[in-house]
Amino acid sequence: MIERPEKTEYYLDIARVVSTRSTCLKVLIGSIIVNEDQIIATGYVGAPRKTKSSMEHNFCLRQKLQIPSGTQYEMCRSVHAEQNAIINAARAGVSTIGGDMYIFGKNRVTGEDMDTFPCFICKKMIINSGINRVICSLSGKEGKYKIFTTEEWIKDWQQSDIIEDKYKYKG
Repeated sequence: MIERPEKTEYYLDIARVVSTRSTCLKVLIGSIIVNEDQIIATGYVGAPRKTKSSMEHNFCLRQKLQIPSGTQYEMCRSVHAEQNAIINAARAGVSTIGGDMYIFGKNRVTGEDMDTFPCFICKKMIINSGINRVICSLSGKEGKYKIFTTEEWIKDWQQSDIIEDKYKYKG
């Protein structure tokens, strides 16, 4: 019998291939947006168009400045894969409303798959782009993934302040 990958696995495999274009020295992350079973945009971690990437500079600015992972994203040369997929859809004049985003990630240094949950900034962009679901690959679990709905994020943020929850601010 001929075997075919199920759709989620198929789309995550495509996101994996997209990730190989990443120009970040630490991670390979790829993202695709699918709407009505059609890929409408792709994105990977990389420097803005026509600018020099960390690969071309041959060093990571964040590492050089000793910036802890997960903080001060504005100090990175790269645009996140999720952001690039949304931007590429906009450049092509394609609506992301009602679509699904698939994200795959791998640690460039160790070669190990990683959990690919969107950062706080990407979550806000994903919500505003009208995407319905985000399907993220999970580390060490080939063929495993986690599905988030933007509706869940919105509900969470309606019930509690997104900034207070993010930074545990007490004032």
